[in-house]
Amino acid sequence: MALVVGLDVGTQGAKALVYEVDSRRVVARGAAKYDLIKSSVPGRAEQHPSTWIEGSATAIGAALAAVDASRVKAIGISGQQHGLVPLDADGRVIRNAKLWCDVESAAEAADLSAQWGITLVPGFTASKLAWLKKNEPGSWARLRHVLLPHDYLNHYMTGRFVMECGDASGTGVFDTAARAWDPERMRCIDPGLEDFFPQLTGPDEAIGEVTGAAAEALGLPPGLLVAPGSGDNQMSALGAGAVAEGAFVASLGTSGTLFGASSAPIVDASGGIAPFCDATGQWLPLLCTMNCTLVSEEVRRAYGLDFAEATALAEREAPGCEGVNFIPYLTGERTPNWPHASGAVTGLRPGSLRPGLMYRAALEAATFSLLTGLKLMEGHGMQAVELRLVGGGSKNPLWRRIIADAFQLPLRFPAEAESAALGAALQAAAVLQGVPVRQYVSDNPPPCEPETVQPNPDSQEAMAAAFQRHTALGETLFGAKS
Repeated sequence: MALVVGLDVGTQGAKALVYEVDSRRVVARGAAKYDLIKSSVPGRAEQHPSTWIEGSATAIGAALAAVDASRVKAIGISGQQHGLVPLDADGRVIRNAKLWCDVESAAEAADLSAQWGITLVPGFTASKLAWLKKNEPGSWARLRHVLLPHDYLNHYMTGRFVMECGDASGTGVFDTAARAWDPERMRCIDPGLEDFFPQLTGPDEAIGEVTGAAAEALGLPPGLLVAPGSGDNQMSALGAGAVAEGAFVASLGTSGTLFGASSAPIVDASGGIAPFCDATGQWLPLLCTMNCTLVSEEVRRAYGLDFAEATALAEREAPGCEGVNFIPYLTGERTPNWPHASGAVTGLRPGSLRPGLMYRAALEAATFSLLTGLKLMEGHGMQAVELRLVGGGSKNPLWRRIIADAFQLPLRFPAEAESAALGAALQAAAVLQGVPVRQYVSDNPPPCEPETVQPNPDSQEAMAAAFQRHTALGETLFGAKS
């Protein structure tokens, strides 16, 4: 029975799953942790691509140690979106990669937004390219290839410079509706930039085979088929089984994301909803926030509580937190586009600073930021009938309840927590079998936990009032709605 590997190369580590195609189950897994390069420069978030190679080798090695590696026939890669990997003419890394959470290019993003008549957030690759040209002319002079993190892993494995539309649609220089590069936007950054972007590939085609050198370095069988891969959100949609309209996914990690499949492109001029393609040939409108699990973790650490203690105390608090709102922009924010925003707590009364109330307020805050995305998507005609939760925060029973009550939607929970790695494996299995990815996932849906959380209508009014305060306070504190 054939095996495939799904590899997710994220901001904090790499995770590998081994998926048995015939039995449709995960049979082994491995992981490796790493961190950002420490920096005192405000807004900077960087990693060297060699970190991803080392982390991938560790994660893959741990996973393959539990199986017969000769049975592995294909691999798919999920990667953190938007990161800029600049390469020279020989494919060598010019400098550290700037990551999705790097907002050092806020000024360049504002300049491009003004030129293009849209809101381009500094997380997108385009602003990082403009920053590189302005601030590091030596690096810019050497630039010949622009890749995203998962593309770099694909290049490392196969030697090819290619990009698929899902991840490409997070660069800021991609025409999502046409599924093609936007040469006019590229020329706004530099007249020769178009030459540095790679060939686009379709969602269902292999991009090559793993070379002997890469196989040896990563502990993979040589000649392995390499699927096109995609960004982590696109792969998470596959891993959560959300390939049909109406099924939305919320991912609760360091960043928070909300997305759902769409049969038509959605262009939101405010920049609040990213106009992404998905990994199946459809579209994946998406909201991303920079402050999700880190907000509640900040409160938990401040009070010296473990997870269970903080949750138990917060479960005693009422929905809406007695009028207290935690404004969650501890690291600035991407959506809304307020990179220089900060956190705040409002509505305090005597006794309000008790740890349970603060912890629940932090969970509500991260939830409301995601709910903003649903409201925007509904304004574009999308309709959610179910919400699937993934990511580390999805295991918190209180947070599950808060999200169900705020969104007033039933919640389901994919059984595999590492949805992006599973999505990469499912894509690899589809490509191996020559089946369209969307059809493969529809025919082989990833399992969900038996539990479904239904919204409590008794909490709807309090949560709606708290959400309205959240929205109004953010606009009052940090500027006009964007």
